[in-house]
Amino acid sequence: MSLQLHFGDASATGPREENQDALRVVTPAPALAASKGYLFALADGVSQCADGGLAARATLQALALDYYATPETWAVAQSLERLLIAHNRWLRANGGGQPLLTTLTALVLRGRRFTLAHVGDCRAYRWHAGELQRLSEDHVWDQPGMQHVLKRALGLDQHLVVDYLDGELRTGERFLLVSDGVWATLGDHGIRRILQDADEPEAICQALVSAAHLAGSQDNASALLVEVGELPESALSDTLAQLDHWPLPPKLREGQDFEGWQVERLLGETRQSLVYRVRDGQARRWLLKALPASRADDPQAGPALLLEEWFLRRVAGRHFPELHPLPQRQHLYYVQREYPGQTLAEHLRLNGPLGLPEWLEIAPRLLKALGMLHRRNILHRDIKPENLLWGDDGELRVLDFGLAYCPGLSRDEDHSLPGTPSYIAPEAFGGAPPTPQQDLYAAGVTLYHLLTGHYPHGEIEAFQHPRFGQPTPASRYRPDLPAWLDECLSRAVAADPAQRFETAEEWLLILEQGERRALDTRPRPLLEREPLKVWRGVALVSLLINAALLIWLLA
Repeated sequence: MSLQLHFGDASATGPREENQDALRVVTPAPALAASKGYLFALADGVSQCADGGLAARATLQALALDYYATPETWAVAQSLERLLIAHNRWLRANGGGQPLLTTLTALVLRGRRFTLAHVGDCRAYRWHAGELQRLSEDHVWDQPGMQHVLKRALGLDQHLVVDYLDGELRTGERFLLVSDGVWATLGDHGIRRILQDADEPEAICQALVSAAHLAGSQDNASALLVEVGELPESALSDTLAQLDHWPLPPKLREGQDFEGWQVERLLGETRQSLVYRVRDGQARRWLLKALPASRADDPQAGPALLLEEWFLRRVAGRHFPELHPLPQRQHLYYVQREYPGQTLAEHLRLNGPLGLPEWLEIAPRLLKALGMLHRRNILHRDIKPENLLWGDDGELRVLDFGLAYCPGLSRDEDHSLPGTPSYIAPEAFGGAPPTPQQDLYAAGVTLYHLLTGHYPHGEIEAFQHPRFGQPTPASRYRPDLPAWLDECLSRAVAADPAQRFETAEEWLLILEQGERRALDTRPRPLLEREPLKVWRGVALVSLLINAALLIWLLA
């Protein structure tokens, strides 16, 4: 079941010459609606500026286009904040010497949640079970005679401040956006009465606008109402599963032709998945991942596989495997490129701990990959040597997105603890929600293990309830480590999240600075190290030479 909405809107110029209000409703295709949601927005251009109507219309045009162009994995507020800050700069730069000003109230409904962005003096209300709740604050000066003067608006200040509100949706509730031409005349009491008397969203909006002008409003009047019908399953994976009803592929045999793929052999089989090596029409090798027949009746198996593929398609780049577009797919599976090389777990097993030069080559690549994931608002949650492929081409690629998580889009089962115990951050054992810092902790344990062959807090089994103290310094197992690197690893695997690196970029910067300091081991010239002593010595020698010359001349 997808999110079901009913909506209506109305706007009227009233006694003014021009309608400087603007309304926008965007209802995208189902797949995009599942990840980005439905957008409803009202802007009220400021008449005293260069062109308030242009400011309002341009703002809603930019909002409708740019919001859906932001990464699908970004949180709603993150996407809105980025584009509104950029549009605020545009308004300030394109007024021909005069400000282009508008207020904005925007509502995004995605999944089972709503996000409200608000700046200015339009209003947002929530109506449920006969109760009217105002969700927004009027950004006007609270002094006599100044109640209509805006202290916040798009285009007004260099630094834009927007109010954001996020919450759970309820079946049957209504969200109402109105301009000040409506609420300033009708008040909450008049709005409540019309909501009680009318039923259809379009009729309610028309009644609000007409009532405002009949009551004497001298401003443009606009209203937009959204009614929540059915709520969907909360996870994006459930919505993806409803878009395509593919059956599981049959057990594939060596040499079989399957939907244009030549099957070479079965590479791996677990209770969770099957992985085949296949070739395309150009004889290139790929890996086909499908579900075993034993999971055909598992309602979560298909959605999880589709979500894994969905994540991989949104992090395309050198640090991740390439996915095939599969235009002719008729069964539930996905295909990714096979790269020659070995996982870091295999390398550790065959060759022992990494040498320092190899480690210094791999560590920055892992951090860059995690940084890219986290900027996309995706958490991997299973970083470990087994899921890192060191390719023969020198690239490090992050594999296996089966446990990946996107805040706001993904859903975990209650009391679940995804990941491999020895790499799970201490706070996750205590029930903390997934965070980027937990991925960075797993990366720290991974890099520690690759250097030492040991774990900083000891190996942890699935049945254990571990206690975490101070990690064992990596230098205990590797006395050859420079002190800066030993400290870096200890910080990465600290039990307290506050003591760890905040972002992958911060850790990468520390790593690069430490490596540069370690490489710059040549002795510096004395002039560079002790310039004062050098010049004092030069002056003393010069004085002695001059004294000797003077004595010689007098003699």
